Amino acid sequence: MRDLATEFEAERSRLLAVAHRMLGSRSEAEDAVQETWLRYAGALGNPAARAEIRDLSAWLTTTCARICLDVLRSARVRREAYPGQWLPEPVVSPLDGGPPGFAPDPAERAVRTDQVGTALLVMMERLAPEQRVALVLHDVFAVPFAGVADVLGTTEAAARQLASRARRAVTAPDAPRHTADPAEQRRVLEAFVAAAESGELDPLLRVLAPDVVLLGDSGGHFPAARRPVVGADAVGRFTLGLFGRAGRYAQRVRSRPVLVDGVLGLQMESVHSDGRPIRMIAAFAVHEGRITGVFNQLNPEKLVGLPPLGDDDPWPPRW
Repeated sequence: MRDLATEFEAERSRLLAVAHRMLGSRSEAEDAVQETWLRYAGALGNPAARAEIRDLSAWLTTTCARICLDVLRSARVRREAYPGQWLPEPVVSPLDGGPPGFAPDPAERAVRTDQVGTALLVMMERLAPEQRVALVLHDVFAVPFAGVADVLGTTEAAARQLASRARRAVTAPDAPRHTADPAEQRRVLEAFVAAAESGELDPLLRVLAPDVVLLGDSGGHFPAARRPVVGADAVGRFTLGLFGRAGRYAQRVRSRPVLVDGVLGLQMESVHSDGRPIRMIAAFAVHEGRITGVFNQLNPEKLVGLPPLGDDDPWPPRW
């Protein structure tokens, strides 16, 4: 059993990365990897059975992917009953490259070595489970289509078609585009905060793409738009309302620039009108000097483990 555990631990970080990209949830990814370990230990406890496996990494990837496929199929049913809009559970880390806010261990850091970004994770929610698995396995982890087909229980040609359709869906014209490097992300977000702080709509419109989309996930815990806010004018007015309320309670607001799924974003804390604390992670997509997507995660169940903000994290944020 010790040898089994050693072999599995050598693969854990990669399996967690596979599961996280498929599921968009750290907690679900960890559960999928743990279930993979249980199946591994159960199936390979027999040395003779272990000897029949020529490529342990491929076997574990296939097993983990099949578990994720089952989770995705059940998640689609659960999310249909979700209150309001659904956003993935963010992976948050400080700008200085230190430990992430979520589970600062080697496996979690491995997940962050090849971030897909919040915008892409959101677009992947459009995909059927089979499409999502095919896209992640082939395009992100370079699994041959023969291996993808084995996971999905289909033909190689069908697996190739599933990945192709998924690729077209996540790059559709209405998908929030994110191409900015870190320097451009900072310039745009600084301009965004300054424009919102001004209280004027025109400066804000200059930093928002015409087809920008804003999504907010509160899980029913706080008021939030139940449908996407689309278009520069609508998103601008919505943002001015949020920042206006923050300005009225400036001494009760804390903020800090952070990396959200590997992209520059904001961590914020405030107090609701009923006295409850509010924490929010805001992620952004930036393309050609403008914001194309704003993703506000307010669901406290998806923000467990974030380090608290303090008096040295003022509003507006220090860049």
